[in-house]
Amino acid sequence: MAFANYDPKKIVVTIGGAPVTGYADGTFVNFERTNDAFSMVTGADNLTTRTKRNDKSGTLTLTLQQTSPSNDLLSTFANLDETDNVGIFSLQVKDAIGTTVVNAPAAWVRKFAPIERGNELSNTEWIIDCADSTITVGSNPVT
Repeated sequence: MAFANYDPKKIVVTIGGAPVTGYADGTFVNFERTNDAFSMVTGADNLTTRTKRNDKSGTLTLTLQQTSPSNDLLSTFANLDETDNVGIFSLQVKDAIGTTVVNAPAAWVRKFAPIERGNELSNTEWIIDCADSTITVGSNPVT
């Protein structure tokens, strides 16, 4: 019987070389390219042309627990950017036991995460914009 392994503890996100910790339960990493790789136009005579878009930008949404020490790291980068425009960092998302990986040499916090507090632990959602990202949507090994 063949089966594949996935372990959410093996999803490693690094921001400016520092590992992110304190992920929320459920979906905690979501990366998506900003635009389609190609656009398509079909003319009146049915000639179809595809145009390559060279936009490699994307958006990473990180969902952390409110107690995550990585909230401090992201706040530091957001403050640096807000005051001196120097909050740019490198970013990597990697499945350590699979082949999925996202790399972005230049990323920044779009805006401070909303603050929500109540009787129970809340999540903190950070939106990070990435320029010139490379992506491999991979798999996990079947054993």
